[in-house]
Amino acid sequence: MITPTRFPHCTDNPSTVLILGARGRLGLAATRAFAQAGWQVLAQVRPSAQSAALPAIPGVWWMPVAVEDTAALAAQAQGAQVVVHALNPAYTHKAWREQAPVLMEAAIAVTRQLRATLMLPGNVYNFGEAMPPVLREDMPQAATGFKGRMRVQLEQRLQAATRQGEIRAVVLRAGDFFGSGTGSWIDQAIAKDLPRGRITWPGPLDVATPWAYLPDLARTFVRVAQERDRLAVFECLHFAGHHVTAQQWLHSFTAIAAEQGWLPDAGALRLGQLPWPLLRVMGLVAPTFAALADMRYLWRTPHRLDNTRLRALIGDEPHTPFDQAVRQALVDLGLVSTRSIRAALA
Repeated sequence: MITPTRFPHCTDNPSTVLILGARGRLGLAATRAFAQAGWQVLAQVRPSAQSAALPAIPGVWWMPVAVEDTAALAAQAQGAQVVVHALNPAYTHKAWREQAPVLMEAAIAVTRQLRATLMLPGNVYNFGEAMPPVLREDMPQAATGFKGRMRVQLEQRLQAATRQGEIRAVVLRAGDFFGSGTGSWIDQAIAKDLPRGRITWPGPLDVATPWAYLPDLARTFVRVAQERDRLAVFECLHFAGHHVTAQQWLHSFTAIAAEQGWLPDAGALRLGQLPWPLLRVMGLVAPTFAALADMRYLWRTPHRLDNTRLRALIGDEPHTPFDQAVRQALVDLGLVSTRSIRAALA
């Protein structure tokens, strides 16, 4: 629901969170997870957001306020002890160069006004093409691509802001997102042709990489927020998620395709490879393809995130079984019905 002026939250509530970019995939997943955990959620969206398009979630107050309007945002979010930075520019280098630093400054500014803890979703771009197979928080960051270097700069800016003593900050690093709607490798490339019996894989089939099922990651944000007073002023934690190869994805996709009647007559899914050279050529006229082409190394380099420090803080990660997470991700995309999930779990 939208309230036009003052938002009806209690400033003495010890569990209030401000989600910046609450209508995005991670933002909405975090909004739901915090609300389900009993937090009062102040969900920031663009002023142009239509109230009819915003889901009614108990405990959530939608705030159509520009993120750059620090005074208005802070005034309406008084009492929030945690801020989640779920804002993202478009995937192009130009958008990141122009918008990512601005969005970070806006997030820092409102967090400073609230004297709160800022939580930032991170990724593995920071470690670059020569990254080791196991990634720990204390490892040197040797970003090689534009987005990796930008990520390092953003985290350094965030750490610098904590030195002034007015905010605390946590970076929660994770692998590729899946689940909770569109906008991931799954619907953009890998499984877009699954109903026609085909998948497209971006790398070697035997290379294991980390994947973050968004509802699990969102619940982890909640758990870390609940334990934030045990952390240093600036902290980085790694979310392990699912460490899987293409073969494990194939196994799940094949079972679902068989249930849905999508398997070709040969009884196996057709497997295609992402045409990386063509992607780079297309990037000459479509900047998004150029940005994606820079990420090819992630699919050829085995790596996983070591979550030892995270588990020491919150215990076991929230962890939906992989086959169940894949099935629900396809439900979220509208490819599979909810009924099929109930039947599979019965």
